[in-house]
Amino acid sequence: MIQNIETFLVDVPTIRPHKLSVATMNTQTLVLVRLRCADGITGWGEATTIGGLSYGGESPESIKTNIDTYIAPLLVGMEASEVAKAMARVRKVIQGNRFAKCAIETALLDAQARRLGVPLSELLGGRVRDALPVAWVLASGDTVRDIAEGEKMLELRRHRIFKLKIGLRDVMDDVAHVLEIKRALGERASVRVDVNQAWSETDAVRGIAALEAGGIDLIEQPVKAGNRAALARLKQRFDVAIMADEALHGPADALALAQADAADVYAVKITQSGGLLPALEVATVARLAGVGLYGGTMLEGGVGTAATAHVCSTFAELAWGTELFGPLLLTQEVLREPLVYRDFMLQVPTGPGLGVEIDTDKLRAMQRQ
Repeated sequence: MIQNIETFLVDVPTIRPHKLSVATMNTQTLVLVRLRCADGITGWGEATTIGGLSYGGESPESIKTNIDTYIAPLLVGMEASEVAKAMARVRKVIQGNRFAKCAIETALLDAQARRLGVPLSELLGGRVRDALPVAWVLASGDTVRDIAEGEKMLELRRHRIFKLKIGLRDVMDDVAHVLEIKRALGERASVRVDVNQAWSETDAVRGIAALEAGGIDLIEQPVKAGNRAALARLKQRFDVAIMADEALHGPADALALAQADAADVYAVKITQSGGLLPALEVATVARLAGVGLYGGTMLEGGVGTAATAHVCSTFAELAWGTELFGPLLLTQEVLREPLVYRDFMLQVPTGPGLGVEIDTDKLRAMQRQ
């Protein structure tokens, strides 16, 4: 039986400013959920977002309020081992709130996998890979600094896929910045860009043409999420892969994008999908439509990153890797043992449940009062 559900807000400084077209982050607010069961099992989930309300319709504060006020009372007293029944109740009664729902489903699945003594991935069909390629985002906005950071990551054998956040500056200024980095890193690395919806279709045509000619491998969400037709036209016009991110809020969007032939790649995010199981449905639509997969991040800490890693470990194909670097961007860790990154890969945890343990003393010290 579910005894209680608690949410924690944890403000963690980043190792450097992280510049997106929608926000510049100096701190990340982790939203952690603890679900305690009558049999002594505890499950954890995470619902972290980016930049308050800059990125999406849920903020850390609204996620905490809605879980505490509306979702937790629905679930307390229900059978903890009946995850599907619990989530069916939440999805029937609660509208929207994808991030909050994801954290709750993660905590339920973590608890159930611990109860059974298996990694969470085994409740999702079973893993086919034990390690995932991980991209690093070069987002200081300074070309020389970004090149130095990329070189350091290659030397450490931590990352050889680099994503550049662009869209704040003039299109051709951004293109010049990206191509200078690509020339410096050359064939040693895959260089990609994320525009975070900042371009008009006209700007996108100019920018993508130059980026494609310069050897950039992937263009993420160049235009507004709602402009599916423009995304489709860009996909048809260019050979470089076009990835949907903000346009993808779960399985229904995945199907609509596939029907419109609007993307080459889907960024699968468990929070954007509304949970781990809906994220698997997004991946299934992609597989049936011949769309490539990429494991996306909301710059979560160790809990959310581990959850996404378990999901991605079950994908038969993961052609574009992942960007599960969130914990590496943070100056403090809430896990007792951090996730393991080596040889350009994140090692998927193998212990029961998520395979990670929260350091509750650290959590108490770090949580927002």
